[in-house]
Amino acid sequence: MVILREIVEKLKPVEVIGNIDRSVINAIQLDEENQRDDVLMWVSAKFSDKLNNISKGIIICGCLPEVINNDCTYLQFETPRLAFQKVLTEFFMPAKKVGISRTAVIGNNVEIGKDVYVGEYVVIEDNSIIGAYTTIDHHTTIKNDTIIGENVIIGANNTIGGVGFGYEKDEAGEYVFIPHIGNVVIGNNVEIGNNTCIDRAVLGSTILMDNVKVDNLVHIAHGVQIGRNSLVIANAMVAGSVQIGENTWVAPSSSIINQKKIGNNVTIGLSAVVVKNVEDGQTVIGSPAEEISKALAKKKIMNEKLFK
Repeated sequence: MVILREIVEKLKPVEVIGNIDRSVINAIQLDEENQRDDVLMWVSAKFSDKLNNISKGIIICGCLPEVINNDCTYLQFETPRLAFQKVLTEFFMPAKKVGISRTAVIGNNVEIGKDVYVGEYVVIEDNSIIGAYTTIDHHTTIKNDTIIGENVIIGANNTIGGVGFGYEKDEAGEYVFIPHIGNVVIGNNVEIGNNTCIDRAVLGSTILMDNVKVDNLVHIAHGVQIGRNSLVIANAMVAGSVQIGENTWVAPSSSIINQKKIGNNVTIGLSAVVVKNVEDGQTVIGSPAEEISKALAKKKIMNEKLFK
């Protein structure tokens, strides 16, 4: 439980209307039927019309309702979603776990920093480095020579630093495996979800720069480099030696074929199949992926031909 005044003093809303000395016991989804005055909700600009239907509670919002309800307290912010994130992080997050679980297996010559949490049945192989304040959840395997920075969050059932898929035909025409003798390097403040694989490089390193966020069920192949503050979302596949710039969004179920270069501030659309380089600032969609204006223009032409 927290007193609302503490939240107000910490976040400093643009405007506050209502009682800030009430207790807050929980944060909940936006609920027009709510009848509790000790829960906190947030309203995006898209659903601001619902403000007028809420009769009780504490509401983080971007604009105030037309009619102020005396049983509500309104906290107005320029970015209400960000304010809600800060409230959850500061006041409602469970206490961070610290320590190495009994069932974890730690290899030789492993360096583990201050206040790290290693979950049940985690394996950290030889010569790996785990930075301070990092969390590695249950059943994740960190293969040898992996380097992980500080304040990293790694979910459950991941494999970081496993070998990738690389073969060549020998003299008899049989596929033979190309050894992967590189490693994975993960920067600071990176977050990785659950059931994700990040492969070691054949030579050199697979690199995730600071503040990269990787969702569940993602495959990042050998030798990939992902720039600072980029996001790779569920079911995405980033093939070998792809380079992704900074502040780039790789949408769910998209695929990037090997050795392509993706610029800074790029958006790769839902289920896009990227088969050529993407320049800074572009949004690409479709299969094969094209810059959005070109893709939409082609679609318009096709529709016109279809319905003539």
